[in-house]
Amino acid sequence: MKDTKFSEMTTEELIKNQKTLKTVNTIFCVVLFMLFILNIFIIFMKGFSAMNIVPIALLPILFLNLKSLKELKKELESRG
Repeated sequence: MKDTKFSEMTTEELIKNQKTLKTVNTIFCVVLFMLFILNIFIIFMKGFSAMNIVPIALLPILFLNLKSLKELKKELESRG
């Protein structure tokens, strides 16, 4: 996300960002899950390669997004 602090945003902006972040996280989780499944299949068919590390390398992005969503929810709860 941006470098903006959630405390500086209006409630409407927070709700909009929450919806967007939930959608992005859901899509990212689905794509990451599919990459893991595809990786397992490729490992069995062709063996291990450097490309098999990509889903593992993308996991920190998911965790950062989830942390950001948690902070956003916390800010919304504190306001209302």
